[in-house]
Amino acid sequence: MDDCCAVHPVHAHQRRVLHIVLWINATMFLVELVAGLLAHSTALFADSVDMLGDAIVYGFSLYVIGRGAAWEARAALLKGGIMAAFGLGVIVEVMLKLARGLTSEANVMWGVGLLALAANASVLLFLWHHRADDINMRSVWPCSRNDVVANAGVLLAALGVTLTGSAWPDVVIGLVIAALFVASATSVLRAALRVTPAPSHSN
Repeated sequence: MDDCCAVHPVHAHQRRVLHIVLWINATMFLVELVAGLLAHSTALFADSVDMLGDAIVYGFSLYVIGRGAAWEARAALLKGGIMAAFGLGVIVEVMLKLARGLTSEANVMWGVGLLALAANASVLLFLWHHRADDINMRSVWPCSRNDVVANAGVLLAALGVTLTGSAWPDVVIGLVIAALFVASATSVLRAALRVTPAPSHSN
């Protein structure tokens, strides 16, 4: 068999791992989105958006496996752009929530936040051994790491809402998660730009 048609063992394992974490994130996106809307929780909404962004990121990462550094860098640029856009989306949600004067449901935040934390901890374990394989997998790792931080933030927001009866702890944590999106997007975009090949000019 021609070697060019063979599947590299590392790439095959990356594909298996990315398929698993993609479906975990897609499922949790739906769970957290519905819960966030029902509970009027900015933190849950932000975390659900993060889950959707990660599912999209994992899908692009699957597509570019084995396609070379140029494709991996382009995918990383797209991932960074998605993270930045979702961060801005959370900020818009915060403004709408404040305008409507909605209060968060702490009990829903506790239950869904704990479920999401368990899901994202498992994602980190799946990705751990591939976090430094190449720019493709390196650009995936910050998204997954951010998920665990965001989940901890949701639980902290739930505690704040429980203790104060105010929506402000939820709003503040949602904005912190949004800032985390933007910071990670900046890091991923810079790394991608460093390895993106310059366009060739033919005479």
